[in-house]
Amino acid sequence: MIKDKLSRTPVSQQPLVVHKEEQGGIGSLVEVEINNRKIQVQMGTTILEACKENNIHIPTLCYHEDLCLAGLCRICVVEIEGMRTLQASCTYPITNKLKIQTSSEKVRKARRHILDLLLSEHYGECYVCHRNGNCELQSLAKEYGVDGFKFGHITERRHSVDRSSYSVIRDMDKCVLCKRCVRTCIDLQEVGVLEATHRGYDTTISTFYDKPLADVICINCGQCINRCPTAALKANDPSDEIWVAIDDPKKHVVIQTAPSPRASIGEEFGLPAGHSMTKQLNTALRWIGFDKVFDTNFTADLTIMEEGTELLNRLKKKIVEGDNSIKLPQFTSCSPGWVKYIEHFYPDYLDYLSSCKSPQQMFGALIKTFYAQENNIAPEDIVTVALMPCSAKKFECNRPEMHSSGFKDVDYGLTTREMAQMIKEAGIYLPDLDGSGFDDPFGDASGAGLIFGATGGVMEAALRTVYEIVTGREVPFENLEITPCRGFEGVRQASVKLEGTLPEWNFLEGVDLNFMIAHGTANAKKVMEALVRGELENIHFIEIMACPGGCIGGGGQPIPTSPEIRKKRAEAIYNEDRGLELRKSHNNPHIKYIYEKFLIDGPCGHISHKLLHTHYVKRGKFIA
Repeated sequence: MIKDKLSRTPVSQQPLVVHKEEQGGIGSLVEVEINNRKIQVQMGTTILEACKENNIHIPTLCYHEDLCLAGLCRICVVEIEGMRTLQASCTYPITNKLKIQTSSEKVRKARRHILDLLLSEHYGECYVCHRNGNCELQSLAKEYGVDGFKFGHITERRHSVDRSSYSVIRDMDKCVLCKRCVRTCIDLQEVGVLEATHRGYDTTISTFYDKPLADVICINCGQCINRCPTAALKANDPSDEIWVAIDDPKKHVVIQTAPSPRASIGEEFGLPAGHSMTKQLNTALRWIGFDKVFDTNFTADLTIMEEGTELLNRLKKKIVEGDNSIKLPQFTSCSPGWVKYIEHFYPDYLDYLSSCKSPQQMFGALIKTFYAQENNIAPEDIVTVALMPCSAKKFECNRPEMHSSGFKDVDYGLTTREMAQMIKEAGIYLPDLDGSGFDDPFGDASGAGLIFGATGGVMEAALRTVYEIVTGREVPFENLEITPCRGFEGVRQASVKLEGTLPEWNFLEGVDLNFMIAHGTANAKKVMEALVRGELENIHFIEIMACPGGCIGGGGQPIPTSPEIRKKRAEAIYNEDRGLELRKSHNNPHIKYIYEKFLIDGPCGHISHKLLHTHYVKRGKFIA
């Protein structure tokens, strides 16, 4: 059976719990009057939180549900009776009886002046901005009736646009100094690429010594983009080049779609979070002009076969052969942001990473080898596009080692937001479309590949296969839903006891296969520090995703994102998995076919290591 041994939330995400007797009764109820309406709230609740709980709207700009409080922009100011100055509602805790006005004349004038000042230093025009229609500054200007530039408007750039990164473009002339990106990078992800420099009018958000983003330790996760309220940060969009390829009759343009964009792209068309649009998206992609529409979940299934075999190989070498050079725990390598994080911060521990490429890159290698051969298409005429929730995928497909097919395996990485824009540009309203399936031979995929999109999904998918391969039985959870793998705690730990193993796996009889799951690189840091201290000796397998919530919270997903939105996107993926007939990677008939016809020496064999792993090592075959 599987036991959930540890469920831990990072300190930065833990609720404040204070006993009522402490601090004279913190946690008890306090009566407060807001807009002449008396309500009761817990002592210590901020004014902004109290208003949200009671459906009283207060505008915000620097505030974000995922981030620590800052109180920088002052858009959320309110008037408190008896106080000379207005107070920022996002940081003001209610500790006694107050009389508050959230929209008095004084408050409205202050907010309007703040907006006028922000707009005076905001370069460019809304109608030529990629955030036009989804910009918090623009929305606030509309909300407060701004119809001119009271304090002027800059017409010349103060900063050059940083286009050095494959993933993220920075335009500091559109920055409003809310520091969301700084707090995201330092607090949420604990990478620390960005910081506010200089003072007063010269204040700007900079990298180390103001170096280009490509030359610092950015992991390309794009979480800063998802929390930026304006267009100061955006992904590096290749859609114009993709249109050129689609319009070129000599090019065979194929697209693979990851599970998370399908669970979120409806938000770009006005649908609430939690709607899976898999089949409608397939139809839209064909209407746009893609020659083939494939499912990345197919190579997620392939990843499980390869990564699961690699894990079993490591366990056998360690347990049976006593090879102490084998590195355990084995870390997943699906998330390019996580891979770049460990490369930057823990380079001495790279041997703990699985050598498997991500599903995106496995797909690219197969398209320009197996698929090209099967369909008699010259690989140089194939253009591969990957629809991903992740801005780091743009960097990943441009890594120099990702040419195992003899060509660039994946030509372009496209985010959910960028794909939605292409669909709109083609005059298509996605929710109105009839659904259609994926194309063969990469159209059949399991629910195990599908749940890769949520934190814990890779681990759950692996356990569905590894447990059955080793014991000959299904994993002992109702409807194959391994609940200890699910949830949004920062770090989760559990174990599965391997009992009644098949003869070839008897060296694992009675072994507690211990695993961990972490999402967001701040939590990855906790895991890595535990590894450095020697505290993970009994752990065998660890899944880490760079983004909060996993891929459903990726840096290329629709804006806004929040804990509640991520939860709904994950549920959309799990619901789709429940409705599938095929739910285990090793049962996928097309996976079996590709091993029979192309990867003929099996998982972790010569051919698969050349194409599907980041280095070539001769290993034995365990999963057939």
